[in-house]
Amino acid sequence: MSSHPTELEPAVQSREFAEITPDQIAAWQAELAGKQPYHIMAHALTHFGTDLRISFSGAEDVLLIDLAAQIAGAELSVFCLDTGRLHPETYTFIEEVRQRYGIAIDVMSPNADAVQTLVRTKGLLSFRTDGHKECCGIRKVEPLGRALAGFPAWATGQRRDQSPDTRADVPVVQLDIGHSWAHGPGSPRPMVKYNPLAGWSSAEVWRFIRGAGLPYNKLHERGFISIGCEPCTRPVLPGQHEREGRWWWEAAEGKECGLHVVDER
Repeated sequence: MSSHPTELEPAVQSREFAEITPDQIAAWQAELAGKQPYHIMAHALTHFGTDLRISFSGAEDVLLIDLAAQIAGAELSVFCLDTGRLHPETYTFIEEVRQRYGIAIDVMSPNADAVQTLVRTKGLLSFRTDGHKECCGIRKVEPLGRALAGFPAWATGQRRDQSPDTRADVPVVQLDIGHSWAHGPGSPRPMVKYNPLAGWSSAEVWRFIRGAGLPYNKLHERGFISIGCEPCTRPVLPGQHEREGRWWWEAAEGKECGLHVVDER
């Protein structure tokens, strides 16, 4: 029996939401300034309920699921991206989280034809020579679009300390100019994006994980901090920044896969 979770179709949305304006976002940012992740997640679930998509990468963002489960039980809308190249430990962890919290996890796979074309024309490791953006676009960005389709808001595990070059100014809530949604009449609107862990450090996240006895990806025990696809992730040495374990053959600046639009506000 395969250890990979089964891909599920995203839920069909039925609720109507008023357009969230930049002024409303600014008011929410002021309201949530200095608040703990629990209160930020509670704000998100209060306003959007199961129409809030919760992103789970198979790493430290298990904290998001734990907080959401404390607030709303198992009635959550959680998804993860299965690129087809994750570590076995990550698949095992995703299943452990699903069982522990009794939740459904929508596991989004890349378009098989797009993957086949890339591999046939450029090989299995093209990202080592021409950059990782094309492969990530196929295996991550396109499936993310499908995972978010029809939803007005989502929550991520982004933190400011994850990447000083690209995430230093990540707000706790923002309009996501990279993703839009439309339900019923009217033009597409930017999604609302919550980053409940934005103000926490890695040390604070791990203090919570250990203190609450949360499950975690066993790769963390082997020196992995930032965990992505197996060919593009390696452990880091003491004193190295966590992003140094990702796409290490590329320049240190701007190590992003395209899931998060850097200049979104």
